[in-house]
Amino acid sequence: MKGSHILVADCDPAARGLISDYLCDHAYEVSTASHSGAVARILAQKPVDLIVLDPSVCPDYGLDILRDLNSLSDAPVIIVSGDRDGEEDKVQGLELGADDYLTKPFSTRELLARIRAVLRRADRTERRPRRRERRSYRFGNWQLDTRMRRLTRPEIEPTKLTAAEFNLLVAFLRAPQKVLSREQLLAATRVHDEEVCDRSIDVLILRLRRKLEIDPGEPRLIRTERGAGYVLATAVELI
Repeated sequence: MKGSHILVADCDPAARGLISDYLCDHAYEVSTASHSGAVARILAQKPVDLIVLDPSVCPDYGLDILRDLNSLSDAPVIIVSGDRDGEEDKVQGLELGADDYLTKPFSTRELLARIRAVLRRADRTERRPRRRERRSYRFGNWQLDTRMRRLTRPEIEPTKLTAAEFNLLVAFLRAPQKVLSREQLLAATRVHDEEVCDRSIDVLILRLRRKLEIDPGEPRLIRTERGAGYVLATAVELI
């Protein structure tokens, strides 16, 4: 649909510019990203309606970046890949949640047609009757309202969160009882490139524990999985 916000994530500046210019000419709002950190930053700043993704933006993880995107956004994803012999990658990408897959080189007209088709499907899904839109998470004695960015607990004042702390908590809440690596959490929490680095992710975890845990030294909610990462060790309810 015209006016939709499209995120084009590709490490190739020529491909990124070509797709961006073509979509802008067809009345779409376009943001671009050349690496996974920029993808996370854009998703944290503004809602995105669809992502055009070349997995090369995250070379160390390839298609596994789709798992990270699931914790950051509900936007549909169209993969564009330069691997012409990648039938296995295509199947894997679709199984990981991609909505479509295009192999480079492709025509911009075909990409536009596929974008429109995916957006139509997403729009039909949005229009299906729902009891109510769920924007809050309940876990333990806590509740997080993602629209208001309010973290509350009975009988205490709302707990303030920085942008990085909020994004970190949402990443955990979208993947409860699942181990998330430091790299996944880094992508989820980075708001500005200089705000969070690999060596400070543990410090950010500690800051969040101090706000959530009764005893941060013996955490019950956010637990460390040595050599693997961290896990939110509690059930989460969407409300």
